[in-house]
Amino acid sequence: MSLTNFIKRIQDIMRKDKGVGTNDVLILEQLVWLLFLFIYDYKEEEWELYEDDFQSIIPEELRWRNWAVDHKDGNALTGDSLLNFVDQNLLPILKNLEIDEATERRKSIVKSIFEDANNYMKNGTYFRQLVNLINEMNFEEIEERHAFNDIYEEMLKGLQTAGNNGQYFTPRALTAFIAEIMDLKIGDTVADFASGTGGFLTSAYEILKKQAKTVEDNEIINKSIYGAEKFHLPYLLGVTNLILHGIDVPNLEHKNSFSDNVREFTEKDKASVIMMNPPFGSKSEDVAIQSNFPAEFQSSETADLFMALILHRIKVNGRVGIILPDGFMFGDGVKQRLKEKLLNEFNLHTIIRLPGSVFAPYTSIATNILFFDYNQIGTQDIWYFEVPLPKGYKAFSKTKPMLSKHFDPVREWWNNRKESEYSWKVTKEDIIKRGYNLDIKNPNKPEEESHDPVVLLQQYKAVCEEVKRLQDTLIEELKSLL
Repeated sequence: MSLTNFIKRIQDIMRKDKGVGTNDVLILEQLVWLLFLFIYDYKEEEWELYEDDFQSIIPEELRWRNWAVDHKDGNALTGDSLLNFVDQNLLPILKNLEIDEATERRKSIVKSIFEDANNYMKNGTYFRQLVNLINEMNFEEIEERHAFNDIYEEMLKGLQTAGNNGQYFTPRALTAFIAEIMDLKIGDTVADFASGTGGFLTSAYEILKKQAKTVEDNEIINKSIYGAEKFHLPYLLGVTNLILHGIDVPNLEHKNSFSDNVREFTEKDKASVIMMNPPFGSKSEDVAIQSNFPAEFQSSETADLFMALILHRIKVNGRVGIILPDGFMFGDGVKQRLKEKLLNEFNLHTIIRLPGSVFAPYTSIATNILFFDYNQIGTQDIWYFEVPLPKGYKAFSKTKPMLSKHFDPVREWWNNRKESEYSWKVTKEDIIKRGYNLDIKNPNKPEEESHDPVVLLQQYKAVCEEVKRLQDTLIEELKSLL
């Protein structure tokens, strides 16, 4: 099956429908709950085969096999009959499934998927064509499953066009690199408290499943990967993504990770590995949410709260890899207090400085990967590595994104560290003298003034974004003082 052709066929059908048109977000939201039902029905066939007493939580007439499959006998639902079935039966019933604490996770996940799901399509004939196209996938063949996974990955890239309010989706090269550096082992508990479409979690799973030798190993891995996502569409995408990668029952919650009081976390609430790209630039958290944090870490800025959350939810000797914007590196107030705790109680051993265009064109804000361990002793020295742009690149872009191979210079340096054109070391004492400012430029590389208009435009956009962020921070500080 041609990946490009399949995606084009999906788009051609859905864009004819006046309910979704060319709105990529609506297309994705519509498509993903349909894909979930299709995939879930396949998983149920497996469970029925191996479990004599298996019963679906989905009423029989609503299971994919009983309404979506066209047997070419003239009885398949289509047109207005199909739309009425979806709008008046399928979605309302799945939204209101009865579950309780005794309900299996693999069953209760169905209700969580459909709580905010909607049908945007207005033409039942196009709806039937879309369903028939999905049914062309043969999940019993491994090659077809891999092709479907590729299709899904392409759709996740498309979701990046919907990035707003700090919700940027992490390039696969970044999630895979951070997971690789974490040196994951079976028995590690892995968490992402703003898991989005599940990039970090699937990257972790891909590494761990290669180590599995027994059925018990697989069960341990499946239970050890945890995510939480506040927004419905990324949550829906994340659950489906994890199922496609082989996790039958994703341990992914649809919740705001800040809704729990950090003072009440016990050891069972903590993870041995945390990998995250927190939403940055967002000022969406109200006073009630902030009260779940110690006074010195209360902030309306999501990136600050996620950093505070991580410091309360990592186990002793645990490892963290987190992507943070430059604003955190030099920021004061809550940011400085977070950095004081980080350097005094944790070992911040490495900062990878990323090119400003990694998340282009969705944002030009420069970002960094912070790697640290919870050693309860503190930091001694911090190594910096500045990832160079590939030869011939002026910047990364949507058509020339960052790839795994672009981290090869970091890989070569990681276990044999020495100062170079791209790397340097700073002591904790130097950081303290700088007022806990971690924004240290590469001292081994001469400043190059670029006159390239693309680079200058990106620099200008980055400065504008940072000015706006600082203005928002100042407004929040003034509000708190008043």
